[in-house]
Amino acid sequence: MSTVLSIQDLSVALPPGADRSHALRHLNLDLRANEILCVVGESGSGKSMSAGAILGLLPERVRAESGRIEFDGRNLLELAPAELRAIRGARIGMIFQEPMTALNPLRTIGDQIGEMFRAHTRLSRREIEQRVLALLADVHIPDPPAAARAYPHQLSGGQRQRAMIAMALALEPGVLIADEPTTALDVTTQAQILKLIRELQERRGTAVLFITHDFGVVAEIADRVAVMQHGVLVEHGAAAQILHAPRHPYTRALIAAVPPLTPPPERAVSAAAALRVEGVSKTYRSGGLFTGRRVVHAVRETTLELPQGGTLGIVGESGSGKSTLARCIVRLLEPDGGAIRLGDIDLAGLRGRALREHSRHIQMVFQDPYGSLNPRKRVGDLVAQGPIVHGVPRREALRRARELFELVGLDPEATGRFPHEFSGGQRQRIGLARALALQPRVLVADEPVSALDVSVQAQVLALLADLRTRLGLSLLFITHDLRVAAQICDRIAVMKNGQVVEHGPAAQVFADPQHPYTRDLLAAVPGRHWNPPGEALAERSVVRDAA
Repeated sequence: MSTVLSIQDLSVALPPGADRSHALRHLNLDLRANEILCVVGESGSGKSMSAGAILGLLPERVRAESGRIEFDGRNLLELAPAELRAIRGARIGMIFQEPMTALNPLRTIGDQIGEMFRAHTRLSRREIEQRVLALLADVHIPDPPAAARAYPHQLSGGQRQRAMIAMALALEPGVLIADEPTTALDVTTQAQILKLIRELQERRGTAVLFITHDFGVVAEIADRVAVMQHGVLVEHGAAAQILHAPRHPYTRALIAAVPPLTPPPERAVSAAAALRVEGVSKTYRSGGLFTGRRVVHAVRETTLELPQGGTLGIVGESGSGKSTLARCIVRLLEPDGGAIRLGDIDLAGLRGRALREHSRHIQMVFQDPYGSLNPRKRVGDLVAQGPIVHGVPRREALRRARELFELVGLDPEATGRFPHEFSGGQRQRIGLARALALQPRVLVADEPVSALDVSVQAQVLALLADLRTRLGLSLLFITHDLRVAAQICDRIAVMKNGQVVEHGPAAQVFADPQHPYTRDLLAAVPGRHWNPPGEALAERSVVRDAA
């Protein structure tokens, strides 16, 4: 196959004061026609910086120091801004990780896709409208005319990503760059998007540079794989070779950190219940005088039981009711009905001081640790805040905060720093320390590792399992990632449309799912048929033993 894009000895310098001198060091990489090349690595490995260099979209004060990026006989690094704009979109398309931030919220989907034709062609308004509808149909968005008239917030996450793909492919570019396009999506939507990209790539012969940290995705769609670490290409080759016989220690470590889809042997768990959810419901109502009334039954008479010292995983797609149920349980939302029993106490029936007193025994770890930590406060103060509110003297609370930092694997001296001075994995540990500060009996973790790299994810999961054992915690674990659920959960509850459709021991649910929806979820897991090589499995067992 011919090479359509060639990166030659590319070095990208970072500004003074960065954690290293270069984002990329002497990168050499070729993208061939009609192939999908997956670039994998952790955050900070240089994956997205490579895409930015290709498109001339490097951050401010970051510059290409040396090297060439050859496309269509020209060095992209030497082109004027106007020349690059003519190539972006028309010749090289881009799919971004988060379509909600990449799309203009004030313009309709059809208008934004149509902009590609208005900027690069002389088509008439009528021809552009027809092309937009054809593209929306191509990416399998139902009712293309309605989608074209919709604004981004009126589409689901998967539909927004499909609209981004339609926009990227509008002018049939020879190269498509996809930067983590499925990271924030449910497993079923993710499977649909991956299938769509492969289908469009094969039909149009497009060369795809697919950036990801998910080896399941790599196993699903990659022809070749390039592995990056700290801005350096450490290994590259055919997908089969990288997935089944990785040579570099870093590649083996990444593969070792991929959670297996098969649960470990079942643990002995107490028959007593730490938490009982009985018939809990929550309905959202919107609309008013000038708009139609809308009623959404987010949670419908749900009943669950969390064993003492055990981990109950709640899995399902976005909109299934998982997070709403979690927020009802910790009383961030007021349930419409039902009971939430912590021992003999029904939290759903408590108000005011009584609720504050008893809710300390059930704490929550949030999905986005940066969004849940006040950026203006030092992290030690954030961890100490809960105990201080409950009457613990400030000096004692800060001393406990230092102890908790050590417990979750952080330097106690770091309590004087601010949230932005920590990595994503470290911020999640801070969130965990804050949740543990009130010595809860139950910990509710809402997608606590979904935004983390696979290796950091493995560390946080091992830490949670360790704390569960050491502190006697009971965990309610909310996730849409079935690999993560398989690794840490003793029991699984599958939610769909606000209801639990299947509930049982993790080994039973994964080995013999009874409900069609559960079977669909498992069938959609990317790379579900891929088994990492024996060496990686041995390294993974070390991670498990550490847990």
